[in-house]
Amino acid sequence: MNKLNLYILLIVFSLSSFAKSFADEGMWIPMLLDSVCYERMKQMGCELTTDDIYSINHASIKDAVVLFNRGCTGVMVSNEGLLLTNYHCSESIIQSHNTLEHNYMANGFWAMNKNQELVNPSLFVSFLVRMVDVTNLVLKDIPIQISEIERNALLQSVLERIVIAETKKTPTHRFSIKSLYNGNQYFMYEYEVFTDVRLVGAPPTEIGKFGGETDNWAWPRHTGDFSLFRVYANRNNEPALYSPDNVPYKPKKVLPISIKGVNEGDFTMVYGYPGNTEQFITSAELEFLTKLSLPSKIELRTHRLDIMAKVMEADSIVGTQYAAKFASTSSLWKKWQGEIRGLKRADAISIKKQNEWEFELWANKTDSLKSKYSGLMNSYNRVYSSYKVYNFIADYFGESVMSIEMLNQVGRFVNFSSNTSWNDTAKLRKEVKNYTNVVNSFFRNYYQPLDIKIFSSMLKEYYINVPRQYHPSIFKKLESKYNGDFDRWAAEVYKKSIFCDRVKIMNMMDKYSLSTLKKLQSDPAMEIYLSFSNVINASVIPPFHTLNNKIDSLYRIYTAAQMEMNKGKLLYPEANLTLRITFGKVEGYNAADGINYHWFTTVDGILQKSGTAISDYRLSPKLQAFYEKKDFGRYASHNGTLRVCFIASNHTSGGNSGSPVINGKGELVGLNFDRNWEGTMGDVLYDPKQCRNIALDTRYILYIIDKYAKAQYLLDEMKIIF
Repeated sequence: MNKLNLYILLIVFSLSSFAKSFADEGMWIPMLLDSVCYERMKQMGCELTTDDIYSINHASIKDAVVLFNRGCTGVMVSNEGLLLTNYHCSESIIQSHNTLEHNYMANGFWAMNKNQELVNPSLFVSFLVRMVDVTNLVLKDIPIQISEIERNALLQSVLERIVIAETKKTPTHRFSIKSLYNGNQYFMYEYEVFTDVRLVGAPPTEIGKFGGETDNWAWPRHTGDFSLFRVYANRNNEPALYSPDNVPYKPKKVLPISIKGVNEGDFTMVYGYPGNTEQFITSAELEFLTKLSLPSKIELRTHRLDIMAKVMEADSIVGTQYAAKFASTSSLWKKWQGEIRGLKRADAISIKKQNEWEFELWANKTDSLKSKYSGLMNSYNRVYSSYKVYNFIADYFGESVMSIEMLNQVGRFVNFSSNTSWNDTAKLRKEVKNYTNVVNSFFRNYYQPLDIKIFSSMLKEYYINVPRQYHPSIFKKLESKYNGDFDRWAAEVYKKSIFCDRVKIMNMMDKYSLSTLKKLQSDPAMEIYLSFSNVINASVIPPFHTLNNKIDSLYRIYTAAQMEMNKGKLLYPEANLTLRITFGKVEGYNAADGINYHWFTTVDGILQKSGTAISDYRLSPKLQAFYEKKDFGRYASHNGTLRVCFIASNHTSGGNSGSPVINGKGELVGLNFDRNWEGTMGDVLYDPKQCRNIALDTRYILYIIDKYAKAQYLLDEMKIIF
């Protein structure tokens, strides 16, 4: 569990009152589709068997779905290794190929044959070979009556031993073991990992990110959020490092692509790697989340975004440099606001309290239950009331102090210097080179005047809003030398610190030695960083860890209680970036009083948006003319227009980006890429009336490849269902 960045601890509560009204909620383990869940899928229109969906004995849909890099999903769409995923999942990869001669972000990229495809050294995709329940193997030697610290250490040793043993059996595969139901169940995942993955095609940004931040977390949507890659293997169809001798991978399973489209009420299934959900938090945690934690983080990001927007608007070069940073900062800022609004509208805290009351009644039914679970909620609430104090400070430190780019740069140097190989000259030179590459990358998109403003704003917010006992000693200098003037302090720090100047850092690294480290102790930025580190390490992290260990123990017991209380009922584990299935139906929703959203959008909406003054909707003359031509051909709907996106009630989360949206016949009908703002609270509380996943219609993808990119050969590889 991530100790410092953890902003909320998940506690499982009873799902009994949700079972009927939230019938299509859930992120299900593919190999464990029980009869109740599968029957529900069939009732909604699924014609597939459970073996079609997941099997280790023959090719199934799971063999067409990949974990793309470290946090997205992709789907195989040809027997020549062609892979489809989201544009936003590959944006940094596309950008890495940009040159003065070739602006692939602005103009798009399309390889017209395999020789033109672009190599990506750091990219990889993982195919799940199998998942295995190893709970008994993991827990059989873990005593019950030991401390949480002892348990974690022993558990880590057991997990490593199992992974090492499996790796020895199949050294070319990667193995990992993940906890489900908070340590009450463990699954081992075996992957085949391919590292030769080449860029095949990507639309220009004005298609792939149409709508930009204006439309992020929003519906209606008109974003062509897709890109194409090709997976390569050796001549035995096995993973291999890049080589010009490698050949396109022959996947075990390829999804056929439907151009029949979907209709309202149709069954859909999303198959992918959702990253994180918090469905089971308690009322105490939810109050902390909605009333303190998220509002504080939203306020901090509002300050930063206001600063960034003004500076970016005044200087177009800075606007380009900080576009990705602004988008990254804005994305969660916008999601959190939607999350709070949705949770308040659903009266989520009251729902949680009702479930906790039901649990207390059940836990006191018999002497046997009382001996195991009576008083469990009281114990948890008592520990959590102390824990949330340190959780808030950790959150605030991350969102304020560590949002300052210069201090982040100092942190990277501290991490580098603490791991320096002083006794190995060759290794030291390599480490120095790697660090200087990081420095060069940092300064490529760094604008000091903007960072100075953020420094002043964020440290002032920390000074005002964090209790004084958690103030760093450096604040005394702020008060005595600068009379509390953050702007004066910032100006002097940035004037004197070496960490603001790329040339000075490079000169320092040319002569890097132990004496270098001693000299840097007096650097003003280093002083600030170490001062904050000292107070966080001394006053926050120790009690945070101690209380977190207690909560872990209570959480595991509480989860076991929920599994016992709800035996025979559908309980799905939280998302943890492992392969899951969600299912729902194509449908619109009522966003607010008098606001009803339709379930699909068309190219007409792109042209309507482009007629406004909003920069995120701006189209180049070429693309404007392309859309106005309306040469939709076989991709058009019955009324002659072309659909771009649609929404459905599939329960998705981060990590589901790039997931295939599949119809009842097992055909690809869409590519998942976002959720609606009103439904962002689905990570915490799923509401089938409000929560919608947003998918790109496969017909729009084919239309862009065919009519815009003129890459017919790619379509020839695919199995298209007419």
